[in-house]
Amino acid sequence: MFVTINGGGEVGSFLARTLHDKGHTVTVIDGRAGILSRLAEEVSADVLLVEGDGCDVRALEDAGAGRADVFASVTPRDEDNLVSCQLARLSFGVKRAVARVTSPRNEAAFHALGIEAISSTTVIGRLIEEQLTVGDVIRHYTLQKGQLGIVEVEVPAGADATDGRTIAELGLPDDIVLVSLTRADRLLIPRGRTELQAGDRVMAVTFAGREGELARLLRGNGAASHGRRRAGVVP
Repeated sequence: MFVTINGGGEVGSFLARTLHDKGHTVTVIDGRAGILSRLAEEVSADVLLVEGDGCDVRALEDAGAGRADVFASVTPRDEDNLVSCQLARLSFGVKRAVARVTSPRNEAAFHALGIEAISSTTVIGRLIEEQLTVGDVIRHYTLQKGQLGIVEVEVPAGADATDGRTIAELGLPDDIVLVSLTRADRLLIPRGRTELQAGDRVMAVTFAGREGELARLLRGNGAASHGRRRAGVVP
């Protein structure tokens, strides 16, 4: 499979390494010379690196977008991801465009244009590797007719009393079940003894509207005094 990635930051480099290691042909576009220099050291020489703007037709052409089976735009800017995906689809006939979305409020606009939009890095990789559609992911994100969902929350830097605490010490309520933890390039299965670190991205199954409670616990606000039974993790 031929995959063109717009954006060579942490998300783009993770996808490039992962997909190349699994035997796929990968090209990466980024306009920052420093980022490309770092990528050149981190990824295989077989990964084509193109310096340019992913919203520019010439850069997409240089990166071989016309041959791409999948185009993934994973910059931190939703507007750039939208434009580059549209260019790939309309100017180069790419059938599948997958975009990283920073603001969940923008997801509807991407979907309306036929672009598969998702916020989780690991899910983007799975979308591409397993050739799933965003519809498959949405079914995982909205369960039981919208009553349950999968949410992703980041442990913020300087989280009060959270950095270094174990998951068991958070005192998670019964209706928040942790399912995965992403730390840098590693995907971990969270257990009661797992220690949290600033920057960890935690995915959990919970009822709609409970995202704020999970975020509060990950910030460390009142975690020690939480009185409910600890649940949802393997001790």
